[in-house]
Amino acid sequence: MNRAAGADPSQLPLERVRVVLSHTSHPGNIGAAARAMKTMGLTRLLLVNPKRFPDDEARARSAGADDLLAAARVCSSVDEALADTRFACAVTARQRNLGPPPLAARAAAAEILARTGDGEVALLFGNESAGLSNVEVQRCQRTVFIPANPDYGSLNLAAAVQVLAYELRLAAFDNDPPPCTRTVAFASPPASHQDIERFYQHLERVMVHSGFLDPQRPRRLLPKLRRLFGRAALERDEINILRGLLDAVERQSNAGHVDRREGIGD
Repeated sequence: MNRAAGADPSQLPLERVRVVLSHTSHPGNIGAAARAMKTMGLTRLLLVNPKRFPDDEARARSAGADDLLAAARVCSSVDEALADTRFACAVTARQRNLGPPPLAARAAAAEILARTGDGEVALLFGNESAGLSNVEVQRCQRTVFIPANPDYGSLNLAAAVQVLAYELRLAAFDNDPPPCTRTVAFASPPASHQDIERFYQHLERVMVHSGFLDPQRPRRLLPKLRRLFGRAALERDEINILRGLLDAVERQSNAGHVDRREGIGD
């Protein structure tokens, strides 16, 4: 596969992960699963004998992941869906006496991504009501479980896909995936030493003028304020806001003094 220069190499393992849904009965769950996959960077969806697909409800529930539905491959058997994979995991809440060893979702995600170095890998999910059959589970090398509340471990199919997709994304980016928002975070450059010192001088002047600070008995007020604002690592815009506030206080205070003097003259 040809990739654009500068493409994120952390995405490569995710592109080798197939999500296989076996005998899904409700098309809405297929759409919701596609949505869950796309939000986490997974794109390979395979469907084994779905009851209804394609379907308008699947498209509606995909919430914009139509491209995954359009590219989804419909297979006649689990063997066909797993063909050419090097490693496959069956996602099931039931522990099997005979079957592959179980792994919790987080540990499984790490092993799945490690196996992408050998080729294609797969996550196999079962029918909404019956789950995976023993025969289907035995087609895989591991079983994966989501460590849910033992008193109530019922997860919707798409929710289970979301949990595994999330764990795979975390593992792909070493637990530090890039933020998904396109919004530019609000920030300004750090305030310079001169700006910070002028702010402290301004603050001291206003405190003295207002009577809050007695310059003859300053005690430890100014060092404490320096420590407080030092912890904040003030930015340039923040300094401007604080000095604007101090300017407003000064103007109000000066206006009050003028009003009092005019009152005395009257």
